[in-house]
Amino acid sequence: MRTCEWCGRSIVAKNRQARFCSSKCRVYAHRNPLPQAMTSAGRWVRRDARKVPLTTTGTSASSTDPATWSTHAEAAASSAGVGLGFVLGDGFACIDLDHCLVDGVPTEAAKVFLEQYPRHHVEVSPSGDGLHIWGTAEPGPGRKVTQPDGLHVERYSHARYITVTGQVFQRGQLLPL
Repeated sequence: MRTCEWCGRSIVAKNRQARFCSSKCRVYAHRNPLPQAMTSAGRWVRRDARKVPLTTTGTSASSTDPATWSTHAEAAASSAGVGLGFVLGDGFACIDLDHCLVDGVPTEAAKVFLEQYPRHHVEVSPSGDGLHIWGTAEPGPGRKVTQPDGLHVERYSHARYITVTGQVFQRGQLLPL
């Protein structure tokens, strides 16, 4: 069964290539580059240029203290720091691929890795040469590995935050990682 890329409801349409359940969801998806599950969660922080998490007022934030997080709207409206971050946990997870883009094109190792996640939401990291694959997972220890093909892969599912750019590499959903 196909599901809407924006709201996750099933798609009942004659068009086999339909990606959204309605024109309303199609418009929302194009105006909002992030999955709705993320923007509706109160797990947002700001970040400084060194990727240190900040509150919307510019003080230190913590990936383990919900009192320092805010809503997406509050974080997006804040001018503290240089960008946004999202705190992982409660089912939210991310795979961070480092140094896998060359002039915006994935390396061969990254292409092969991304084939495992054809319907996931993927965005370009702040450096411009990495990717963040967003999804869901049970809490577990973070892992950093360098694969035999040289690809640097980090997996996190709680007590961490990941920078968010909104620069979509592959539009998709939050699916199991």
